[in-house]
Amino acid sequence: MFRGGCYCGRVRYEVTAEPVISAQCHCRPCQYFSGGGPNYYMLVEPARFAYSAGQTASFRRPDLENAVTREFCPSCGTHLLTRRPGLRQIVLKAGTLDDPSLYGKPRMAIFCAEMAPFHLIPDGIPAFEGLPERR
Repeated sequence: MFRGGCYCGRVRYEVTAEPVISAQCHCRPCQYFSGGGPNYYMLVEPARFAYSAGQTASFRRPDLENAVTREFCPSCGTHLLTRRPGLRQIVLKAGTLDDPSLYGKPRMAIFCAEMAPFHLIPDGIPAFEGLPERR
């Protein structure tokens, strides 16, 4: 099990299974939410994720078809997770973990076509211009 939450501590969560994958996303929307860097995230099964304290607010752009839903703390604004249409797993932000070392290192980088010139991809991990093909 691992735990995490927002910056102010009002929203807390628990995950009771290993993540499906750890990765980094360089898409432009993730750059907005991260403050400019890539989004370091883990995919986790929704049945193994639960909020243990507080309530989140959410945001979904109404002008985009298949827009993602982003959940964040209504007090401090920490972005905790993303729910993407067509993706079963939850996209959990690595920076919200109580122990960020549990993230390990990314196993892939996605949306590299949109990365900023100052973004870095660790040596040896696969990098994709967009999303990799699902198998």
